Amino acid sequence: MSINTALAYRSFGPPDVVLHLQDEDLSPLPRHLARVRMLFAPINPSDLIPITGAYRHRTRLPCTAGYEGVGVVTAAPVSAKHLLGRRVLPLRGCGTWQRYLDCDPDLLIPVPDDVPDDIAARAYINPMAAQILLKTWPVRGKTVLLTGAGSVCANLLADWSFREGADSVSGVYRNPVHIDRLNTLGVQPLSEDALDGIKSTAGRADIVFDALGGPIASLILASLRPGVPFVGYGLLSGMPVTPVGEGGRLERFHLRDTLVGLSPLEWRQRFDELWPKLDERIMGPSRRFDLLDWRDALAFVRESGRRQKPVLVFS
Repeated sequence: MSINTALAYRSFGPPDVVLHLQDEDLSPLPRHLARVRMLFAPINPSDLIPITGAYRHRTRLPCTAGYEGVGVVTAAPVSAKHLLGRRVLPLRGCGTWQRYLDCDPDLLIPVPDDVPDDIAARAYINPMAAQILLKTWPVRGKTVLLTGAGSVCANLLADWSFREGADSVSGVYRNPVHIDRLNTLGVQPLSEDALDGIKSTAGRADIVFDALGGPIASLILASLRPGVPFVGYGLLSGMPVTPVGEGGRLERFHLRDTLVGLSPLEWRQRFDELWPKLDERIMGPSRRFDLLDWRDALAFVRESGRRQKPVLVFS
């Protein structure tokens, strides 16, 4: 019988402390499910934050980590035989950090032949979030302010904002290594240490997409004109936004919430729209780590100013 190796956790805490590799025999595949052999899975903040217990109210333990990745269908029910041997995204549930994943075939997303593996593996969390954010809060003719500007999602938001007619985009960065990339994207860089500049820029902004939370986000929210939307979609700082005074209008975005009630057809249509937008230039390069070297991958995640996305390889 084949062995499945998974990166899982039984309690909440620092990922490098509570995560562990576990080997289990592969159980017989239920007749209504498909089995996917994973190829690659990225490591995102959205994968790591739940492990700490930040969302413990919606995370059941024990749990296999990981929310996105790409794999190949090795077994499927008769209704999904056309997927056998195809590369797919096995999404809408945790558990992609394992060699084999059993899932609902209706929710599998076939990957176009011209999309490389390392781009396909990262096609969900950041690109889908950016696409939905810009549909929900249109930016045509607006002055846009981004935080966490060195992140992939912020880079996608910047590039796609210009495509959709934004007047200007400014981005708050932590590490100066991101300045050249932001300039290339047409983004006005703002150091997170330049508090006066951030306040001034926030005062002119028509919309904010915030990935940070914490003191910088709270400063921006308080500096906005009344009613200007401040959309919080991440907590990279690990701290919440604290509203002070009138300021802007705080709104929350959780990708998972936008998927509730979505039919399989609507789910696939979202990716049909997304695939042509994916650009290796914006997504950036990846750095691969074998699953057995997951601790090295987590150490790489913590490196400030890194320009590569860590990706687990299921060899």
